[in-house]
Amino acid sequence: MLLAIKTKLKLSKSQKVIMSKHAGIARFTYNWGIATWNSFVKDGLKPNKYLLKKFFNNYVKPEFTWIKQKGICQKITQYAFDNLGAAFDRFFAGKSGYPKFKKKGKDDSFTIDASGKPIPVGGKSIKLPTIGWVKTYEGLPHTACKAITISRITDSWYVSVAYEQETEITEKQHDVVGVDLGVKELATLSTGVVFPNPKHYKYHLRKLQNLSRKLARKVKGSSNSNQAKIKLAKHHAKIANLRKNTLHQITTYLCKNHAKVVIEYLNVSGMLSNHKLAQVIADCGFYEFKRQLEYKAKKFGCEIIIIDTWYPSSKTCSNCGHIQDMPLQQRTYNCENCGFSIDRDLNAAINISRLAKP
Repeated sequence: MLLAIKTKLKLSKSQKVIMSKHAGIARFTYNWGIATWNSFVKDGLKPNKYLLKKFFNNYVKPEFTWIKQKGICQKITQYAFDNLGAAFDRFFAGKSGYPKFKKKGKDDSFTIDASGKPIPVGGKSIKLPTIGWVKTYEGLPHTACKAITISRITDSWYVSVAYEQETEITEKQHDVVGVDLGVKELATLSTGVVFPNPKHYKYHLRKLQNLSRKLARKVKGSSNSNQAKIKLAKHHAKIANLRKNTLHQITTYLCKNHAKVVIEYLNVSGMLSNHKLAQVIADCGFYEFKRQLEYKAKKFGCEIIIIDTWYPSSKTCSNCGHIQDMPLQQRTYNCENCGFSIDRDLNAAINISRLAKP
């Protein structure tokens, strides 16, 4: 199976400048593509990424000599158009909104390759096409890849490498497990295991507010303002990393130790419309939880079963099957039919586990 690893680069000041130049050219190409696409549509034409790429290479690129300066990999413009084409494909499929122009310093990234040749990686250094040798903070697996993506988070640069790896089938402790995701407890398993919700954003909210207040008091565009902006961005990145680490621990445990994992399909966008719970719901990372489960299931050899959103898992008695209303504030399920009493989340997880395919 195809796996990807992302790690931080250890760059010198001159190497950071080179990375910024590559990201700037990729951003310029992407934004030019959106503007030209909009212009073509306005004139009644039907553009695509191949038409834009051909027009850019033949007529636009020769006019901007700074794109072809020494030390710049020319493959970044090709991948910029590929990313733009993928963005429009997602838009036309109804999976995302209309592609937006990229802003400098926000989600900077670019992709390079070695003109079809495999790029060897391994250890704590990697030779990037055209750019040269760069160091990493942690060792990479010894393998080869077709392309490398480099991105910036706050003032740090990261390298992402995709490589082939054999499936790692692990010994399963349980045949089936139902997972009930929630706000109070992040995940409750039908086996009785409970993963509490650490609420990283809420825990760090006061510091975020202080950093935001300090940034607002700086003169916009000044050196102090830029430094305050980086501090705020770093703290946001820290919270995001803590959240991802928590989700990685849970999803790895599920996929390694269970043959079948049953979860509910959650309408996250609909849940976020509840402004009283939107902040804590967003902090849970339900979409990221599902994404990690799907690729780790292939890695560790387990099956993911996603059930319908409207299945009344919380309202159904796991003992007799009776269905009754369950207000959100009621944390214990007391069955009106058989008198059975059980924790609300555990009851839902048991019901979810019973929907596994035989």
